[in-house]
Amino acid sequence: MSQIDTILTLIAQKHLGIETLETRNSDSLDFHDTAVWCIKDALEAAYRAGAERGISLTKARKTALARD
Repeated sequence: MSQIDTILTLIAQKHLGIETLETRNSDSLDFHDTAVWCIKDALEAAYRAGAERGISLTKARKTALARD
């Protein structure tokens, strides 16, 4: 599982109560009723995770450039 998949799965578990993001070919397992405030929380968490990843990648690039 990629790092992004892991992060998205953790967000789905924490904010949406969804065990896995893998398709399980069962309507009762693949479709979920979710409150809009839970979706909003999950989207905010994903946005923050992306922003943090972008910041860390920028810092890593600056560090690499400084070494050259």
